[in-house]
Amino acid sequence: MNEEIISQFPTLTNRNYLASCSQGLLPASTSRAITAYHEELLANGTNWDAAMGMLERARESFAALIGADPDEIAVVSSVSHAISAIATAFPNALTRDEVIFTDLDFPTVADIWTAQTKFQKKLHVIPSEHGKISPASFENHINEKTLLTSIPHVHYKSGLKLDIKEIAEVAHRKGSLLFVDAYQSAGHCPIHVKEMGIDFLATGTRKYLLGIPGIAFLYINQEIADKLHPVVTGWLGKGKEGVRKFDSGTPSFISAYAAKASLDFIQSIGVPHIAAYLEGLGAFTVQYGSEKGLRIYGTEEPKNRTSLVAFVHPQAAEVVNKLQEKGIVLTAKENIIRISPHVYNTRQDIKRAIDEIVLLTERRDYENLHF
Repeated sequence: MNEEIISQFPTLTNRNYLASCSQGLLPASTSRAITAYHEELLANGTNWDAAMGMLERARESFAALIGADPDEIAVVSSVSHAISAIATAFPNALTRDEVIFTDLDFPTVADIWTAQTKFQKKLHVIPSEHGKISPASFENHINEKTLLTSIPHVHYKSGLKLDIKEIAEVAHRKGSLLFVDAYQSAGHCPIHVKEMGIDFLATGTRKYLLGIPGIAFLYINQEIADKLHPVVTGWLGKGKEGVRKFDSGTPSFISAYAAKASLDFIQSIGVPHIAAYLEGLGAFTVQYGSEKGLRIYGTEEPKNRTSLVAFVHPQAAEVVNKLQEKGIVLTAKENIIRISPHVYNTRQDIKRAIDEIVLLTERRDYENLHF
């Protein structure tokens, strides 16, 4: 990747950073935007009008990123907020009243839906087989009672990428709405909500969108939004029509400044270019890790995965903590180590990380660690 791009990430001067699935690095332009917000407050005491303007520009930038209209985007505080807002917005008298999600969804999805009284005993989970879910599974599980089907665009542990367009076709043919959690895809996987047939989509900004916590975006197809009545809302949504009625209270303005700058940075490169570059890095990670004797968690098929690659390891957390001391930043989930590059990473970054995992494992230094 272009050295000019790499130079925009100050953290890379002292870290081999491969943890974008947890927190993306801040571009220098985003850091300047955060500073600008701070300086506006120091100079003026308040910057309400400027901050609200920035919030709207962030909304517009995200809408452009996913092929939506700005009026189809609500600004919320987190993806959990977004899912809760949807789950509580359906009318009580429903012909369809069952919800389907998968065992690949982030655990929060199940937590929120199981907390909804009116959906008790009306929830169904599609199980994965060998880390994958076939379109036939959706055919078999979605029925005349299914109100909504929830899927992740990308599995947060393995990097498996689901075929949204194909699943949407099945869901809609059977009369179900489709919700997509794009937290592990937005910013490095092309998304076009209209072409893919997505009814609801939510994502935060702190991962591949290279922002900070505090802001998330909720897309709802306008025709569907008109039929919903949000209970989880706020004064910024009061009296609004369509999706904007899902806006809540005063947002994290500093997060809006960060989001706008990071979205601009991503769009300056182009998500298709980022995706193409990361496809090569992902393939290299799988190949080099396998050559070094590491076992891949999940599918190895390039067309069904992103650049997030996980390796099975019995002491994943201990190894990741040990590597942190060497300036190599990875993430651990249970018994896997995740390598998740972004546009600022290189093959050399990945090679060094894998070499260190292998070296540490061979020495078994982690056995002496106590946490």
